[in-house]
Amino acid sequence: MNIKKHIPNIITLLNLFCGCIALVFAFNQQFEMAFFFVCLGIFLDFFDGFFARMFHVSSELGLQLDSLADMVTSGLVPGLIMFQMMTDTSTTTDLNYTQIFPYLGFIITLGSCYRLANFNIDTRQTDSFIGLPTPANTLVILSLPLVLQNTDSLIIVEILTNQWILLAITLLSAYLLNAEIPLFSLKIKQFSFAKYKLQVGFLAISVLLLVFFQFLGIPLLIMTYILLSVINNKQKKSI
Repeated sequence: MNIKKHIPNIITLLNLFCGCIALVFAFNQQFEMAFFFVCLGIFLDFFDGFFARMFHVSSELGLQLDSLADMVTSGLVPGLIMFQMMTDTSTTTDLNYTQIFPYLGFIITLGSCYRLANFNIDTRQTDSFIGLPTPANTLVILSLPLVLQNTDSLIIVEILTNQWILLAITLLSAYLLNAEIPLFSLKIKQFSFAKYKLQVGFLAISVLLLVFFQFLGIPLLIMTYILLSVINNKQKKSI
């Protein structure tokens, strides 16, 4: 029995397990624990592919398992988090649009599902991404309730407790997941600053944003990632 060929799939299933645990915490509005287990799942998601390539055991089964696990960890969990945030902004118990409104948070889950399915058949995304990867989108959404819990800014509180703004964030999230926007790869395959100065610069900015802004730094660094990618794409076209 070849143990090596099963290691990547076991890691993928552990990613799924982390996603399931995160769902339980999200249901109970324990957002910090949900964030922790999603981060652990995303960490494992990176290493299943790493070991599959290292052991030369990449398979169609592994590809499908990876997407199914990501659908929970990086698809269902952020949708539920947005549902919870929208529910917390409801001010009435009557069955009206304010009670139906929170379910629109699951548009993030639908957008994630479409992106994951499309990623499996899109041959253009082998070395870089087109559209925001689901793990990056998930970290942004899961950071929002933590930003809300840890801020003293009345402006941020007003923004993150407004259902319409939350809906706008939801729609923007689903759009960015599937937008035809090429995003540069963060993989650094060799020690060459000249070749990877964009990646190194972004990683340095990311560290500074996280140190100074903590949870708020997560959406800021994703916005920076998209902005730098757009600028990089324009520079490539002008050459």
